Amino acid sequence: MKTIARRIHIAAMNMLYTRREGMELVQVAILVAIAILIGLIFRTQIKSFVDDVFKDLTAGKFS
Repeated sequence: MKTIARRIHIAAMNMLYTRREGMELVQVAILVAIAILIGLIFRTQIKSFVDDVFKDLTAGKFS
């Protein structure tokens, strides 16, 4: 009787672990999609910021 209960417990834990991995993958995919959307929305501001930083770096203005 104990071995059956133990097998059921192990099977349940394996299912739970597998579901968590799947949820983590979905969460990462959602975060990547949000980052891409933010990048697309603010692409002109990001581009001007990066251009200004590189202009300052090439001009030697580190202050």
